[in-house]
Amino acid sequence: MSRCFGRLLCLLLVVVAVGTPLRAQAQQAPADPPKPAANLTASANAAASAAAAQATPTSPLTLHIGDADFTIGGFMDMTAVSRSTNTGNGLSTNFSNFPFTTTATGALNPTGNMSETRFSAQNSRLTLQATSKVGDASLKGYLEADFLGNTAQNVNITSNSNGLRMRIFWAQFQTGKFEFLAGQSWSLITPGRQGLSPMPGDIFFSQDVDTNYQMALTWQRTPGFRFIVHGSDTVTAGFALENPEQYVGSATVLPKAFVAGEVNTGSGGSAVGSSSPTPNSYPDIIGKVAFDPKTGKGTHQHIDAAFLIRGFKTYNPATDGSFTSTGFSGSVNFVIEAIKNVKIVALNYWSNGGGRIIANTNTPDFIVNPDFSMSLVKAFSGIYGVEASAKKTLVYGYYSMDNIDKNVTLDADGKTQIGYGVDGSQSANHKIHETTVGLVQTFFRDPKIGGMQLMIQYSYLQRTPFSVPVGTPTDAKMNMFYVNVRYILP
Repeated sequence: MSRCFGRLLCLLLVVVAVGTPLRAQAQQAPADPPKPAANLTASANAAASAAAAQATPTSPLTLHIGDADFTIGGFMDMTAVSRSTNTGNGLSTNFSNFPFTTTATGALNPTGNMSETRFSAQNSRLTLQATSKVGDASLKGYLEADFLGNTAQNVNITSNSNGLRMRIFWAQFQTGKFEFLAGQSWSLITPGRQGLSPMPGDIFFSQDVDTNYQMALTWQRTPGFRFIVHGSDTVTAGFALENPEQYVGSATVLPKAFVAGEVNTGSGGSAVGSSSPTPNSYPDIIGKVAFDPKTGKGTHQHIDAAFLIRGFKTYNPATDGSFTSTGFSGSVNFVIEAIKNVKIVALNYWSNGGGRIIANTNTPDFIVNPDFSMSLVKAFSGIYGVEASAKKTLVYGYYSMDNIDKNVTLDADGKTQIGYGVDGSQSANHKIHETTVGLVQTFFRDPKIGGMQLMIQYSYLQRTPFSVPVGTPTDAKMNMFYVNVRYILP
């Protein structure tokens, strides 16, 4: 066993060594073997991942070094996005706070009445996969990076020097039915398409061009440790310990006396807006089981169910007292191929203290009471849709929602509202909805020269706060249109 882990460490070091020159040239700052062409159109992201994950010596971008195969992959994206509202978000949409047409005072809001259009190549991606064997055990290392990291101050003036960032970087050890993974990966809570595989092409994060994906998707890319057991060809189970973060978001009003950086408000990691890391009690604990039954009709069915346990803690220096609370959440997800090349998607997530996982919706985990104790916030999110492919064309449509419960109380003065959903707030959303339709057209796909795709997405977004100031519309609405040209490396 020590020999296995020694080789695993060496494999990781080589992956780092190959990746380092890429980071230096960029100024610092998704997958199984290739599938037939007819299946590649089923997912633009899966196609890119398949190209990156190809680890056979015949690939033009595969190097055989010692006992390991290294495969370079990725794609180049050129994206145009147009929004009816000026969100100021870039390619990634923040679903929770796109502006109203009026301000909280009732005046016309410039950002809510202006549209925006921008071009970007930031979603272009570089991947590196390394595979090897130690006896009967398999080793794999996977690195994925894009250019959506920290950017230079003049990025939208002269030179768009977008920063390279780490999306995924993990190592995997598998022997028999047991699998161990360590590093930064898509969270185990993220819905899947195939078993509990960590490869991006086997994970459901929609077909959207939007780099924050479909609103209400439960996902993270976070550091952690994962333990998986492959019970059979159809059943896989496992659990993970992942990086925690007690999150209240920017729409939660905290007690006036609560000034310590004990929670993440979404602005620098603490209540006072500094960049100090938020203190956390223990890692997020995630358990998950996946079913991939064989139907015998040339179709693939996937069902997974997961639970999430999260621990929170606050401290009141005035009383020298501590408070703890535990959040519980769960999900049941279906990606069912009803007929050949037509998939029905139904993703469901119930949260009681797990709002942070509903990514980019500003859903809080809890509110803080006047005595600094906590009260968990309940929420439900879901995505429902269809993906259909024929030859080189994929069409898809999704409807998604995030419904968040109100949770307010009075501060120590007995008259000031605090919590989530205080009267007159435009930022504390009760409901967020997104309807999306899209197209992925593959022009060609060749194992030697790569592939070319056209990707189109239209989305309609609506967010409804619990209450708004007098004279303000009851909700904010936005139309978004993406056009993306992608060249996939062979």
